[in-house]
Amino acid sequence: MTLSLGGAIILALDIYAIYNILSSKASSLSKVIWTIVILLLPIFGFIMWLLLGPRGVK
Repeated sequence: MTLSLGGAIILALDIYAIYNILSSKASSLSKVIWTIVILLLPIFGFIMWLLLGPRGVK
């Protein structure tokens, strides 16, 4: 089974997003919801996370 380049890029971006979600200071419920959204909707979920996801404290 081989991955196309686009699929590999989407997989890498989703892993990056999930790592950032799980290492954030957001509530546990928020982490679970964002992770499920990204797993169920890989492309759209990642874009939603970029636009609407919790931001780190600056």
